[in-house]
Amino acid sequence: MATPLVLQVTCVVLVLIVGFGEIIPLAEAEIPCGSVQMTVAPCIAYLTGPAAGPVPAPCCNGVKRINDQAKSTADRRSVCTCLKNTALRIPGLNLPHLSALPTTCGVNLPYKISPSIDCNT
Repeated sequence: MATPLVLQVTCVVLVLIVGFGEIIPLAEAEIPCGSVQMTVAPCIAYLTGPAAGPVPAPCCNGVKRINDQAKSTADRRSVCTCLKNTALRIPGLNLPHLSALPTTCGVNLPYKISPSIDCNT
């Protein structure tokens, strides 16, 4: 059985870890690629379609959700890499639709989306 001193020290250490964990995060979270893919899956029909038309609301909702979730640099790089790798595997991808998608959905990005984007910059 633990002595009262050991219990007190353990409690103090736990309080310090939890307290400093709020100030100094141990690691930056990354959004899982599968989650990103599922969120933007409603965009695939639009991005592979030949005719211009309205972007489906579920697609724009997904684009906005991913943009809102990607807060840290690690998150943004993770999302970028996931979408880039996914886009490279989609046959018949309409590149003009892809690059215009954020703007069309009301998301302001300081760069153009394309399969050749450098996710490290």
